[in-house]
Amino acid sequence: MSYPTDLDTFDIKLLEHGVCVIAFNRPKRYNALNPQVYDQWGRALEWAAKSDDVRVVVLTGHGKYYTSGQELTIPDSSELEEGVEAAYKRRSGYTEKVIRELINFPKLIIAAIQGPVIGFGVTSSAICDVIYTVPDATFNTPFMQLGFCAEACSSILFPRIMGYSRANEMLLMGRKFTAEEMKDAGMVARIFPKETFMEEVIKAATVAAKYPPQAMKDTKRLIREHESKFLEDVNTKEMILLGERMASEESANAIIEFMMAKHDRKEKAKL
Repeated sequence: MSYPTDLDTFDIKLLEHGVCVIAFNRPKRYNALNPQVYDQWGRALEWAAKSDDVRVVVLTGHGKYYTSGQELTIPDSSELEEGVEAAYKRRSGYTEKVIRELINFPKLIIAAIQGPVIGFGVTSSAICDVIYTVPDATFNTPFMQLGFCAEACSSILFPRIMGYSRANEMLLMGRKFTAEEMKDAGMVARIFPKETFMEEVIKAATVAAKYPPQAMKDTKRLIREHESKFLEDVNTKEMILLGERMASEESANAIIEFMMAKHDRKEKAKL
């Protein structure tokens, strides 16, 4: 089965021994996530899960950022006419599919975070089996600043992995964590040098890809099967609340304030 070629926001490569690299490919936009990206991400994962040619998936990004998270925009005229909440429900199906595919992915999936990562990029990586990163990567979930809420099962997975105090620093207080801090918290498995990062990741993925594939699938199913339905239920609750939050006046004002502050910082940097 050849890999899909109509996913232009991603760069997909199938390497030796069944290692498949799926890379965010919007470097000029810092790999920001919009409905098109979510849609293509979900379809890429669905293809990789079904393809007999794929044994291990590596998620990464091209450019400076792994992903800068949700692409923040002011609702356009068509969305205002449709209603912000209705527009969110229409778009959220793509996001839910990504999370569902990650929760139920039958093969080893590695998040190779080669740079800073924000928002959904952080939360979704916690659903992956292994996270590798570089020394200067940072991890940030500014949900409270934007008037959002926890997403991608992070309300459950972050406290479980990191402990309540550190998880709350990230989710409730928006503190930016370093790669070393994320490793200490148990979120990151290993930190590789930036210069040889992808080489090290591919080497590790290739070793795993050579193992008997059914043994890998069976063992991953044993690890995940007792919580898959629970995580899907958590995801549903989070997405419903996130829709309510994003449709709120509080969140709209917070996003405008955030974007204006970002614009002001850019203008000051020009001086």
